[in-house]
Amino acid sequence: MAATDKLQHPDVTPEMIREIDDIIESQKNAPGAVIPVLRMSQDVVGYLPVEVIDYISAGLNIPSSDVYGVATFYSLFSLTPKGRHRIRACLGTACYVKGIKEVMGRISKEFDLEVGGTTEDRRFSLEAVRCLGACGLAPVVVVDQDTYGGISADQISGILEKYE
Repeated sequence: MAATDKLQHPDVTPEMIREIDDIIESQKNAPGAVIPVLRMSQDVVGYLPVEVIDYISAGLNIPSSDVYGVATFYSLFSLTPKGRHRIRACLGTACYVKGIKEVMGRISKEFDLEVGGTTEDRRFSLEAVRCLGACGLAPVVVVDQDTYGGISADQISGILEKYE
């Protein structure tokens, strides 16, 4: 594609731009290239800033509105920065009854982190999910790939302190 000066964003390095260029070039003529290009580009940057979407649009010669529409339609894609660690809190019935709201309240208070948000230092992102399939362990929180069951609001801070 083009030189790295056409994509300016503080989270996107020249190396990332070169990787995105390679991704676009490898998928350019493939039918349905938008989704794989978005997915691979998000893997490179960590999320999809609007500038990256516009860059992909230009590289694939597709209107920005079409690429943006795909990026906002699928939950796989994020237009906001994500934390180094993903916290998923289960809001299923068993977890709700056993106190997940108190656990989430403690996370919000201690880390200044709301559901759907990311801490300012990008350490954590917090997501509420409908079910994690671990009802017998309720309430359940998953941090990255680690599952914590039967946790209380008093325990969550100690658990999260292990993740830098």
